[in-house]
Amino acid sequence: MRILGIDPGLRLTGYGAVDLKIGSIEPTLVEAGVIKLNSKNSLEDRLLQLHKELLALIEQLKPNAMAVENLYAHYKHPRTAILMGHARGVILLCAKQHDLSIAHLPATEVKKSITGYGHASKEQIQHAIQSQLHLAQLPEPPDVADALAIALTHGRRIAIDQL
Repeated sequence: MRILGIDPGLRLTGYGAVDLKIGSIEPTLVEAGVIKLNSKNSLEDRLLQLHKELLALIEQLKPNAMAVENLYAHYKHPRTAILMGHARGVILLCAKQHDLSIAHLPATEVKKSITGYGHASKEQIQHAIQSQLHLAQLPEPPDVADALAIALTHGRRIAIDQL
């Protein structure tokens, strides 16, 4: 099974695809990176670019499922959550256009799954992903590590359900 993890953003949207074999919890990295959106463009133009690039990525990687980080709203920055909701909506639309199942994961669950601590730092996530996927280098930028962490967490959920 191939899982595509997405870390939504309006400047950088991280993505990471992993393969999991039935009965195994050892993942294989397929591809990871970021979709870079031009922050000087209008919101509408960035959303259109995200839609086009994510659709192309889904067509290229052919995932069986998608996992996306839940939207988190901090009371001091409600506008950020509203803007991120636009990107997340485009991501969910792309998944549905390809009939992908979608898992919505809280950030604290992802962090706990990957590091054992639900409030781990970006750097801790990067180091954990590097170790768990046997990467020669730290995944950069942190959005890539976050997307891979999301994919791995969902993959582990599936693996546990199949046992």
